[in-house]
Amino acid sequence: MSNNSKKIIVAVDGYSSCGKSTFAKAIAARLGYIFIDTGAMYRAVTLYAIEQGAIVDGVVDEAAVVALLPKIDIGFKFNSERGASDIYVNGECVESKIRSIEVSNCVSKVSSIAQVRSKLVAMQQAMGRERGVVMDGRDIGTVVFPDAEMKIFMTADAKVRAERRYAELTAKGDKVTMQEILENVISRDRADENRAISPLRRADDAELLDNSHMSVEEQMAWFMERYEQCIK
Repeated sequence: MSNNSKKIIVAVDGYSSCGKSTFAKAIAARLGYIFIDTGAMYRAVTLYAIEQGAIVDGVVDEAAVVALLPKIDIGFKFNSERGASDIYVNGECVESKIRSIEVSNCVSKVSSIAQVRSKLVAMQQAMGRERGVVMDGRDIGTVVFPDAEMKIFMTADAKVRAERRYAELTAKGDKVTMQEILENVISRDRADENRAISPLRRADDAELLDNSHMSVEEQMAWFMERYEQCIK
């Protein structure tokens, strides 16, 4: 944990399956900060929409999703067994459910709905008001916290990202193919970069981290060097 009393916001943006959440969690643990996984929040809305029939066979009924928003309460609770926070929707832990390929295939469509973004951005800004927060997502450094003291933009080769995601899903017993995952990664990149609202882009003052061939330890060393400069 950092013994520096100056608390900051660390914004971690980048492409899907770059290990943003793992990296951001590790930073938060190292600094003694709160970690907020904004991608999980969009996945939680997507899951709820699927369960409530607003998404059927991958087709998103935008009006039905928007109608559900007042009924969705999203929160995080620390899970001591995992050493990380689990996400809850209306009091139910949905941490494992939100990682399914069905949710992955629809989350970009749901997160491009203006009312969904405005609700979740307001929630995220409220969560980060006290500083001492590490937040990861697609538009943290550009939209949610443009004034964040430290901004990181993560990328990695699409094939490397697909291999990581494939390993993660098959380890959980999901029946998926490498080709299916690679196509999902590429289509999500395209959707994230080209959506009308808060498209994925690197903030002008964000540090670029390409972790295609970096270990977790190397990424942390890279971060700490820049963090120490930032808080000086």
